[in-house]
Amino acid sequence: MNIFASVGRATLGFLREIGRLSIFTFDAVSSFIRPPIYWSLVFKQLMRIGYFSLPVVGLTAFFTGGVLALQIYIGASRYGAEQFVPTVVLVGITRELGPVIAGLMVAGRVAAAIAAELGTMRVTEQIDALTTLATRPIKYLVVPRLMAAIISMPILVAIADSIGVFGGYVASTQSLGFTGTIYLNTTINALTGEDVISGLIKAVVFGFIIALMGSYHGFHSKGGAQGVGSATTSAVVSASIIILAANYILTNIFNYFNF
Repeated sequence: MNIFASVGRATLGFLREIGRLSIFTFDAVSSFIRPPIYWSLVFKQLMRIGYFSLPVVGLTAFFTGGVLALQIYIGASRYGAEQFVPTVVLVGITRELGPVIAGLMVAGRVAAAIAAELGTMRVTEQIDALTTLATRPIKYLVVPRLMAAIISMPILVAIADSIGVFGGYVASTQSLGFTGTIYLNTTINALTGEDVISGLIKAVVFGFIIALMGSYHGFHSKGGAQGVGSATTSAVVSASIIILAANYILTNIFNYFNF
């Protein structure tokens, strides 16, 4: 019976966590339409989430595009289809790898930072102090981070798409013998608005997930420094897993609507 009791406790704990996350998400989303909006905090978080994430996102996208071109060439050369390398690189970067890689990199950097910052504020009772000052903590701490992530992630993904395609161009022209003009013309002819827009929609969803999970785990951390460390780890892991799951769901939805 101890086995069943353990399973029951784990199930109840999981459901309790889902309920608490749902309430937190509803409170955060509903706070978007409630004044005031702390624009100075939003701009500050835009710099932290968006601008300071550019180096890691750009480098990751560049090398991902280059590796993708090399691997596609290996497979395509077996069937004499090397001419499709630019098209597949473009579609793979804009639809999947650009948003996912940028989302995972930003999750590792931003979700951890948000969880650590809010977790420290929680264990040092700064969040409780905001409540005593008649300031809603979610409105003051969570909403600016959500807005900044939603705004900055599509910009980061658009930049990552461009750099990733450029990485494929460099690898193809320098290592695979492609002519630069032909590669660029093929890429431009294969580019469609649906590919770019679907990736940007994913970016908005991923940005919301990153800021939400970082804020949620930091907001509910406890137990001093050890609790802050656990919240940071949980924020990165949960954000990464949910991003991959959301990517699968969104891809199925886009395929269903032929988008």
